[in-house]
Amino acid sequence: MNLPNRITLARIFMIPLMLVFLLFDFEWWSHELTLGSYSLSVNHLIAAILFIIAASTDGIDGHIARKRNLVTNLGKLLDPLADKLLVAAALISLVALDKVNGWVVVIIISREFAVTGLREIALLEGSVIAASNWGKAKTITQIIAISALLLNNFPFEWIGFPFADIMIWLATIITVYSGVDYFVKNKHVLNFSKM
Repeated sequence: MNLPNRITLARIFMIPLMLVFLLFDFEWWSHELTLGSYSLSVNHLIAAILFIIAASTDGIDGHIARKRNLVTNLGKLLDPLADKLLVAAALISLVALDKVNGWVVVIIISREFAVTGLREIALLEGSVIAASNWGKAKTITQIIAISALLLNNFPFEWIGFPFADIMIWLATIITVYSGVDYFVKNKHVLNFSKM
């Protein structure tokens, strides 16, 4: 197994570890860190760090694969799967922690399923749908929003600025727009006369 695929697998294996720190409240790691009015449990800080590390490996594996000519079919399958698993796991956990509304998460995850389905149909037709700039913007805003929510709006909490809330709204809007953009630009893939 090549290096980019190992990095992708490491990202996948970080997901359950992140969930353990995020969702299980064991007494020995649930101490609160406080800085003035700001408070965050140690286990949530560890979960946030794991999420940020996992999210940051997304670009690394693809860059190495392209630069060293190590692109494989396994990598093409695992990389987007790892991204979707990481974001979905974090968002669903944030719903469980009452940090984000469930309908926001349903919209975001539904878009991921829809675009993945569109890409699968395109593959069956022998074409590939490349990531768009809106798709990349969607990923970046989702990662920033999730990180801010995991960190309890740090450092903006000190000044009372709702950065995490703004970012999750922005991520939701860009997610919807990028999904519509994919379908509009690739409507030729959905040739209903063949279905």
